[in-house]
Amino acid sequence: MDLVLIRHPAVAVEPGVCYGSSDVPLAGDAAQEAARLVQRLDALGARAPLRVESSPLTRCARIAHALASAYGLAPRVDARLAEMDFGAWEMQRWDAIERAQIDAWAADFEHARMHGGESVAQFDARVGAWFDNAREADEADEADEADEADAGGTSWVVAHAGVIRAITARALELPLSRCVRWPLEMAALAWLRRDAASGQWSLVRWNV
Repeated sequence: MDLVLIRHPAVAVEPGVCYGSSDVPLAGDAAQEAARLVQRLDALGARAPLRVESSPLTRCARIAHALASAYGLAPRVDARLAEMDFGAWEMQRWDAIERAQIDAWAADFEHARMHGGESVAQFDARVGAWFDNAREADEADEADEADEADAGGTSWVVAHAGVIRAITARALELPLSRCVRWPLEMAALAWLRRDAASGQWSLVRWNV
């Protein structure tokens, strides 16, 4: 099973603004952005998707729809792939949020939720539930295949930086606090692969 995780392209929001679960628009044209993504994926040797999945937020869903249409598919939208809810911090500038609140969040990274939204632990559990379901579904597909070499498939997932890091951390059995520090640009790709025989995941590409 290959999971190609695609961060949405740039959004029409000023730099430095917190917009986790807020439904903000793309800065560019979704069809053009999707066409560029297809070209990049093809150049990297990624297989055509059997499934395209997406966060329900517009900045992802519009890209997913364009990608899926290029392969005669309909995207699967799943609320568990939405970005973390930052509560009262949503659409505020990071540098306008009280420093004491930021420090308290950093001091209890997993469980603090002084903004009233999701804690990192709650967010990670939500995304993890999606990942577990995706893995179980693919394992069931493999069991039905007579030729294991052809078993499983490739899923393209259009999501957010936090979601991609959470999926990657879970797949590679790493602390999320470690993956949070990995750079991930707008429209960047992360590519994970699960070995059918061992069940182990490996990272094929990151931030390409």
